[in-house]
Amino acid sequence: MRAVVQRVDGASVAVDGETVGEIVGQGLCVLVGVGHDDTAEKAAQLARKLWSVRVLEDEKSCSDVGAPLLVISQFTLLGDARKGRRPTWNAAAPGEVAEPLVAEVVARLRELGAHVETGRFGAAMKVSLTNNGPFTVLIEV
Repeated sequence: MRAVVQRVDGASVAVDGETVGEIVGQGLCVLVGVGHDDTAEKAAQLARKLWSVRVLEDEKSCSDVGAPLLVISQFTLLGDARKGRRPTWNAAAPGEVAEPLVAEVVARLRELGAHVETGRFGAAMKVSLTNNGPFTVLIEV
């Protein structure tokens, strides 16, 4: 699993003009890509890492300050543009594999005590955020 994590001061995701997920104030906006070899165990590992990684102000984690997370599936994170002019998506797991694993990340975060908002799997989403820093990190498990 691959996640692009941005420290934000507010973020939201909309589908067809309707806000489906939103966090206010300090938190993390997390874009999650799932590969063919990813498992529920990797989803749990990613959730633990997201909850505890110290990337907020003053080297705090979401668990330290109760900061919310906005988790959005994004298969394009597994794109490969090394050859030619068009990326390939061969490394991305199909929707029937990826959707339950993204849901598993969200469920595990909630079990840890996190407030989690989400996008809508497979939808054309518009993501808005204020990147605080700017601060962006890639996490792979």
